[in-house]
Amino acid sequence: MTRRVDLPSEPRVRAVLARLRQQATESAKRLTVLALAREFGLSNSTFRRHFPDVARDIAEASRSSPPAAGTPTSRYDLLVARNAKLKRRNRELTAQLTLAAARIQQITLDNHGLRHQLKPSAVSPSSAPKPTEPAAGRRRPRLRPDRSRLAVAVAD
Repeated sequence: MTRRVDLPSEPRVRAVLARLRQQATESAKRLTVLALAREFGLSNSTFRRHFPDVARDIAEASRSSPPAAGTPTSRYDLLVARNAKLKRRNRELTAQLTLAAARIQQITLDNHGLRHQLKPSAVSPSSAPKPTEPAAGRRRPRLRPDRSRLAVAVAD
């Protein structure tokens, strides 16, 4: 069973609305239906059900007049703005990560193709010169692949 609630009169609601609007203007905060309903000890839905015109007026006023630039906003508004900014940044980073992964895949395929081209042209073990002992104090030269073919293949 629901409890019986004493509803305020329409003129009393309008008077309190005017007072709260003045306070909201002075403190640079938005007036809400919930704040007005709490003034009378009512729930938001009960207030909206019995005073739909007042609730509509408050909603239209808050939509048509955003807070002026440079005015302090509520902690909730700051959190909402920060959350939206983080979501945008997350989407950007996800897109960058997807592009980086695709680029890594392309580089891997290019690397595989270049290695495949390099294999047949490398010196086979049977025709490779036999390593000789280096003279005392001298280092043995290293065999290096011919990089000119590699450069041509990359340029293509």
